[in-house]
Amino acid sequence: NPNDFWNICDQLAKTNDAGGIAVVMYAIQAAAQRAGLQCTRAFLREYGKSVQFFPGVMQWFENINTYAAQIGIDVKHYINSSGIKEMIEGCAIAKAFERIYACSYLYDSQGDACWPAVVVDYTKKTQFLYKINKGIREVSDKVRINEYMPFDERPVPFERMIYFGDGETDVPCMKIVKMFGGNSIAVYNPDIKKKVNVAKKLLRQQRVNFITPADYTKESRTYEVVCAIIDKIKADWVLSGLKK
Repeated sequence: NPNDFWNICDQLAKTNDAGGIAVVMYAIQAAAQRAGLQCTRAFLREYGKSVQFFPGVMQWFENINTYAAQIGIDVKHYINSSGIKEMIEGCAIAKAFERIYACSYLYDSQGDACWPAVVVDYTKKTQFLYKINKGIREVSDKVRINEYMPFDERPVPFERMIYFGDGETDVPCMKIVKMFGGNSIAVYNPDIKKKVNVAKKLLRQQRVNFITPADYTKESRTYEVVCAIIDKIKADWVLSGLKK
């Protein structure tokens, strides 16, 4: 039961003064062992196939790519998540992403998850944001990420980023993208009052540029906002060329 699972995770974290994301990874592995299941990559990817999406998500990537291409903009999509990478790899939209940065496991010789390989909390998310900015694909890289790279040479400039988030682990990334001239969007489930209030709070505190319901159809506010941002990115690029 999902509620029971999250209550167990919360209690484990409080009792051991542990990081919440690491505890979740442990709890998944422990639950599989108790049930006599092998917690393998294939098992987690299979579970990822059951992920349900908000309206319009399945068509979102093609719609946005098509809109942007009409005005000469090349869009790349990334996931920067505290979720489980293997599950995300199994979901129906995985192929839409340039790169998936998320929590993942180390596996033993039998293929069972035996230890966390990557734990993505709110500070780790900011590191991946800089990896995207600098065009670094490898999670293990700890050299190039700290080397100086002029802002105008970075493959994915912050001012051209659009960051979507819905929770506390997204706040530092939202703030960084907004601070460097990009756009952060807090999305929320309109049926959950707590989620709505969190989004409104982030906007009030000026941590995000926009808030939108988690509706990704062509008729949605989300689509309207993102298309407007893409238009602005193109206009800014044209204007910068006229200054030369």
